[in-house]
Amino acid sequence: MKIEESSIIETNDYRVIIYPASRPFTAKESKIIAERLYDFLASWAAHGKPLSSSFKIEKNQFIIICVDEEKEAASGCSIDALGKVMRELDTEFELGLFDRMKASFVENGEVKTLKLSDFKSKIRNGELSKDIEVFDFSKNTYLDFLSHFLQPYSRSWAASIA
Repeated sequence: MKIEESSIIETNDYRVIIYPASRPFTAKESKIIAERLYDFLASWAAHGKPLSSSFKIEKNQFIIICVDEEKEAASGCSIDALGKVMRELDTEFELGLFDRMKASFVENGEVKTLKLSDFKSKIRNGELSKDIEVFDFSKNTYLDFLSHFLQPYSRSWAASIA
C-alpha cells in the first residue's frame, strides 16, 4: 500500500500515526527521511509478521505513517521500533516531532507552527484571523485523516479556545 500512489478507492480504514514537525523540511531532509522510512517500512514487522504499511510527507512538514491492520496489527514492540526510527530522525534534524504542545495552521496559503500557548494567545487577542485552517494531529484512521486533518478554524479543535 502506497498512500501517495494509490488510485484505488480506499474501503479499509487504515491506522494512521501522525508525526508533526515544528518546521518545514529542507529538500535534503525530505530525501533522507523518505529513504529511511522506505528502508524501515520494507522490513517493519509485528511478531515476525510483515506489516502492510506506507508513509506520506504531507505539506512538507508532517510525516503520516499508515498501517493496514486488517492484515496484521501493529504491536507495542513494532510501534516502539517505529518510534525509535522517528526519534533518531527527530534528534538528527531537530524537528520537534514529539512536541505535542504546538499548533500548526494554514494562514494565507502558508503552513505555520506556533507553541500552543502562543497560538492560544494570538487567537484570543485577535492577532490570528479566524479565517485560518487548523491541523488536527489526533486523527488515527485513514478515513478520518482524509476528511478531518485540516479543518477551517470554526470546525477545528481550536474554536473551543477563543
